[in-house]
Amino acid sequence: MSERWHAWPVARVFPGAVAGVSPSGARVTYVLAGVAPQAPCRAAFQPAAVRLGCRTALRATYTDNTQTYVATVGIAVLDRATHRRCDDGRPATVRPVAFPGGPAERFGERQYVTGVLIGAGERYLVATAAGYADGRAYRPGDRGVPRLRDAAWQLATALHWALTR
Repeated sequence: MSERWHAWPVARVFPGAVAGVSPSGARVTYVLAGVAPQAPCRAAFQPAAVRLGCRTALRATYTDNTQTYVATVGIAVLDRATHRRCDDGRPATVRPVAFPGGPAERFGERQYVTGVLIGAGERYLVATAAGYADGRAYRPGDRGVPRLRDAAWQLATALHWALTR
């Protein structure tokens, strides 16, 4: 299991589409916008998200089928890890990755509103950073709408489950 990330094709680690459900019960599909090259953990994650024991990081960005929300999913391949919150109230998480020519082209560090960390202490930590596709910047005090928080959680859960089942 600890080498799945290396042995599996990229499409198995980051599928082209991930099914989800909105807070109202409607079906949602999160569509892959792009996959970033493998990176060192220090470059791919905020310092408070992953500490000692992270060997490498994989990242991809998804958008919902309405192209309203975007979320970068980061997978930290671990020996062990811990995490905590950032100083501005947002969760310490993966660094967002933008991809030109689509709904994720304006998604960066300033735009993520919320995020999720799943699997701390396991072989893989899956983290998400989610925000709006229109490029609006986060301001302290902003709160993600339930659908945005759900997107972050559903993507992290689905990809963590696929790696660890």
